[in-house]
Amino acid sequence: MPVRIGGLASGMDIDGIVSDLMKAERTRTDKVTQEKTLLEWTRKAYTDVNKLFAEFILKTRESFGLTDSSSGFLVNQSVRGLKWIRRATVGDAGVADVSARAGAANGANELTVTQLAANWSAASSDGISAAGQSRASLASQFGLTDEDVVHLAISTGAGTKEQKVQITIENGMASVTKTSYGTGEGGEDSVISLLSGKDISELSLKELASQINRADIGVTASYEESIDRLFLQTNQTGAENTVSFSDESVLHDETGQPILDENGNAVSFLSKLKLKYDTMGTDAQGRPIQTPVDVLPGTYAGRDAVFDFGAARGITRPSNQFTVNDIDFDLKAVGRTTVQVDTDEDAVMEKITEFQSSYNELIDKIDSLLREEEYRDYPPLTTEQKSGMAEKEIELWEDKAKSGLLRNDSLVGQVMQKARLGLYEKVKGLDGSFDQLTEIGITTERYAAGTMGGRLEIDESKLREAIRKDPDSIVDLLFHQPDPGVADETEKRQDTGLVGRMYGDMISGMKDIIVKAGPGEDAKLYRNVNSTMLLDFVTKHSSISMLDESISDYEEKVYRMGLRLADKEESYWKKFTAMETALDKMNSQSNWLMQQLGMKSGN
Repeated sequence: MPVRIGGLASGMDIDGIVSDLMKAERTRTDKVTQEKTLLEWTRKAYTDVNKLFAEFILKTRESFGLTDSSSGFLVNQSVRGLKWIRRATVGDAGVADVSARAGAANGANELTVTQLAANWSAASSDGISAAGQSRASLASQFGLTDEDVVHLAISTGAGTKEQKVQITIENGMASVTKTSYGTGEGGEDSVISLLSGKDISELSLKELASQINRADIGVTASYEESIDRLFLQTNQTGAENTVSFSDESVLHDETGQPILDENGNAVSFLSKLKLKYDTMGTDAQGRPIQTPVDVLPGTYAGRDAVFDFGAARGITRPSNQFTVNDIDFDLKAVGRTTVQVDTDEDAVMEKITEFQSSYNELIDKIDSLLREEEYRDYPPLTTEQKSGMAEKEIELWEDKAKSGLLRNDSLVGQVMQKARLGLYEKVKGLDGSFDQLTEIGITTERYAAGTMGGRLEIDESKLREAIRKDPDSIVDLLFHQPDPGVADETEKRQDTGLVGRMYGDMISGMKDIIVKAGPGEDAKLYRNVNSTMLLDFVTKHSSISMLDESISDYEEKVYRMGLRLADKEESYWKKFTAMETALDKMNSQSNWLMQQLGMKSGN
């Protein structure tokens, strides 16, 4: 940095003079910086509005229990599955729990449950350890030696879904592998080693059960050491969930001879586990009884639920939880009861009222922003101005400066206007009693001067009457979906229910605002509203909004003005330095002359 002489010769406050001169020069730069700040605040105001739209859609969609597709339209299946339109009750809650979806038909039907779905399960019927032997290892627990060979396989599923866990013991060493059939590259079998070459004197039955569970083939095994029993079961209920056992083990006695049963067959390792399972049967009086049976090599299956519903007899389901005719069932016990389905008038009222409240809240917030007072005498503060103010003073000033940024904004106003108008346009293609919102008792409050209007009002009596008359038509009016074959966007919008239409209008407007101001920090939120929300912004606009470009232009302008200011300041200093240097030189010459004149007068 050059040496700057600050008034030593002239006695002038050069620093102050240059500073005052630069304040005047900086006025233009400060004005451009303030304009840039206003654009940044406006960008933030737009993204805040978009966040309001997004939160409204997500909140009301969740309240209704709706699912949105990537196109922004509601999913038909989602609407059919709404659980607040119908109410299902059951005469005997001990037999089943029930709930109804929107597609269920009102009326009563008899439910008779003759069998509950169950998984297959087995357990050791007695202690399985050799008398007086430790349970710390397979070797001690079952008296296994190096001569014994165990080849026990447990398989589940069928066809391409078949999986197997293979337990092998040879020469006193154990291994466990998992095979998944047809799942490898090119359809080959996939084989994974879970345990390899572990000494059976160091391997417990509890650890072996853990390896079976680790295989994750749909079977759970557990060994309870305190009662010396093994438990084994399929993870899922239903007859389609099978488990198979094969055992080619050869066990030996103390003399080294193979151990045979009474039929001369080799005693299997499976038999050592003493597993039994219950079979269902009836006694002499026809009452259901369970009979324990040995688990032998072979295939076993769980049980399906068996029930009658209305005139439909002998219905089977692999689980006790299922849906029939849009009624969700959770069977609890064998028995008979009645299922009654009715329109849930209060729940429909509650959901529509919740939507009205959320929509009116949104209207109020947007209306406040569009009518917010603008204070032109409160521009953004400069850095120098802030340095002379208290923090609270800065906060109050900026509140005024930010007020009215979106006053009478046409872009935001158009989004709300389109959404409002869409609510009162008819929905085409409906077959029910209603095709317009006013027909079910929902209207707009009267326009008041100074407001944008549009708040929803509900005539409760008229709405309840409409619910009782034709609840399905109300659902259709709110959530109807156009035929998938409709390609024209205008026709598609006309055929869309009022709620879905409003969502679509808002999403379209949100996309326009994103083009104007970008997504800010809420990109994830927008994708939750609609997965393709940012697609056009990224592909067509390279993720750069119109305000981003303007702000970037201002930043470049401020940078260049800063360079010019630096040059200007340097120019001032050079001039004043030259003046100081000249004055210093003149003073030196004057002093020399005075000295010379003084010397002559003294002589």
